[in-house]
Amino acid sequence: MPAGIRATVEFASPSVCPVASVAHSTDSVVDSVSTSVVSTPGDVSVSEFVVEADDPPEASALEPIFSYGSKHLYRYTHDGSAGCPCECLGEFGCPVDRYFAQRGSLTLVFHAADYEQLQAVIGELRDRFSGLDIKRLVRSPTGDAPGDSVFVDRGKLTTRQLEVLQTAYGMGYFERPRGANATEVAAELGINQSTFSEHLAAALTKLLGDILEEG
Repeated sequence: MPAGIRATVEFASPSVCPVASVAHSTDSVVDSVSTSVVSTPGDVSVSEFVVEADDPPEASALEPIFSYGSKHLYRYTHDGSAGCPCECLGEFGCPVDRYFAQRGSLTLVFHAADYEQLQAVIGELRDRFSGLDIKRLVRSPTGDAPGDSVFVDRGKLTTRQLEVLQTAYGMGYFERPRGANATEVAAELGINQSTFSEHLAAALTKLLGDILEEG
């Protein structure tokens, strides 16, 4: 079986999805969505989700199922027009692993079979929906590989944090025994040791968040 890729993408606009619009209008979080989106033309697929709000949200595209207290279960029937990211993913046969809508943003975690499919899906999502941001890509292990490969987003680092990290690495700060200590690296950067430590810690925290899939 070929190695797959798990992708995490975020959309900044709630208008890309009816569920995200409800989360935005009720200032709530929707993180439990059951969907049966399919890739076969003509087949009807639905998504069901729970939103917690004092008053049941009103949306013409949603079918209310039942309420218990402040929790309301809704069903959304997809019309096959790829009017939301889930339907677009369904066209490519990419299963959705996680769905998280909060206020004005929508985060989707989905699986692609390979890089070629991933590239096609991302391109289509960018064309159809605004505000797409790729948050994380993780490749599944292949063969006897003990672990998976993680794609680290260096764009999370500020220019200064990247400079501190590159300088520390180049001077052997991370080697054992160390090629340079914190005082020497800080002097090379023209900053004090405390500032160096702060920049380094911030940079490592961001990169480790990708490696460990935190957040």
